[in-house]
Amino acid sequence: MNVVQQVLLVVLRVAIGWHFLYEGYVKITDKAWSAGPYLAAAQGPLAGVFHAIAQNDGMLRAVNLLNAWGLTAAGACLILGLLTPVACLGAVLLLALYYAANPPWIAVLPMATEGNYLMVDKNLVELLALCVVLAFNTGRIAGLDLLYYEWRGRRKAKAAA
Repeated sequence: MNVVQQVLLVVLRVAIGWHFLYEGYVKITDKAWSAGPYLAAAQGPLAGVFHAIAQNDGMLRAVNLLNAWGLTAAGACLILGLLTPVACLGAVLLLALYYAANPPWIAVLPMATEGNYLMVDKNLVELLALCVVLAFNTGRIAGLDLLYYEWRGRRKAKAAA
């Protein structure tokens, strides 16, 4: 992989991280925000599960907390290149849940979205981009993961000498 490819992969990771971090920040700082309306509007095959969560105050509070802080943590880790594979998997899980809640293949039903999609929506595109970031382990190209692995390699070399 050449340097341009590496830089572009790291830029992609940081851009996705920024998106996640800011989404989490907005949800944490907006005291009126709740996943309730989104879950209540779920239309996919798991709609019953999402509707049940939206109707249960305790579960909804847990989902709100996990969603807001999960977005923030995944975003911060992606930006810093810290625990990159774990951050990618967490972010992929969140995006898969968003996709499952309102899959774009039910496009014939009216949905509160900013666009019109059929099968592929922004959640799926970002999910696939995260899979690319995960596959190339961009934390080892640039970020705190790289510093950790370099430090660990030096430590092992010292121990072997």
